[in-house]
Amino acid sequence: MLEYQTTLKARCSLSGIGVHSGKPVSIHFSPAEPDTGIVFQRIDEAGTGRVIRALASEVCQTDLCTALGDARGESVATVEHLMAALLAVGIDNVVIEIDGSEVPVLDGSAIGFVDAFEQAGIATLSVKRRYIRVVKPVRIDNGGSWAEFRPYDGTRFEVEIDFETPAIGRQSLSLDLNAENFRQEVARARTFGFIKDVERLWAAGYALGSSLENSVVIGEDHKVINMEGLRYPNEFVRHKMLDAVGDLALAGARFIGCFRSYRGGHRLNAAALRHLLTDRSAYEIVETTRREQGRRAEMVAVSAPVYAPWTL
Repeated sequence: MLEYQTTLKARCSLSGIGVHSGKPVSIHFSPAEPDTGIVFQRIDEAGTGRVIRALASEVCQTDLCTALGDARGESVATVEHLMAALLAVGIDNVVIEIDGSEVPVLDGSAIGFVDAFEQAGIATLSVKRRYIRVVKPVRIDNGGSWAEFRPYDGTRFEVEIDFETPAIGRQSLSLDLNAENFRQEVARARTFGFIKDVERLWAAGYALGSSLENSVVIGEDHKVINMEGLRYPNEFVRHKMLDAVGDLALAGARFIGCFRSYRGGHRLNAAALRHLLTDRSAYEIVETTRREQGRRAEMVAVSAPVYAPWTL
């Protein structure tokens, strides 16, 4: 576990379209002071410039994507791929300026964000990082789906999906999260959907920017229609894990524990995180300590809040 908070070494920018809005958007990432956390600012004409914190308490929508802010006012949608990259690469503090209402989808995965952050570089700050350590199991059920947090010495994700279409079927993936594993095993997995749902989504105002360049599409014959095929044999569950990493990055601090889910999605991820954070007996805030020179870092409980406190 890293002992100190981090930020970017230099400002970086990306541009693209919103997968749901279909509108062009540019996004800019700037270094930030310790204890800033991850904050968004809308800089387009519709934005007021107010800070929207990347916290569970700011989640206003979980239909097909995760959105932060005010659902009827100023918000930023489709933050999950970006948040997953920030968490996995290890960036704690950054100011994000965006000139639209939705984070650009890029190629439908998180690899573009990972590349941008690694090229900008990561700077270590002088303030210690705090973690949320799960100390007892917490579970939420929703019909045939469920999600839970369990104590674990590390940050682990165990995700399983089950779709009727033979193009996906039942897939599972388990991973101890770190920057290298995320880049190799998860970051390139793209969002996916079904051609039969396109007209319904368009009518509801979703997927207006979706294309074969940023989505894996399953046709009426239950086959992937993208000419290049899949990036991984089980790309679907890998993308579901990517989404889970991004949704849980809204905790306000990295968690130490194992997150498990079956047939999950943005709504279930958000509900499980709220369930954990509202049960104060289920977790403790800890930070690293080195009592002796050369001794392995240990985690000790602290009474202070995490660097970006949530309100639920």
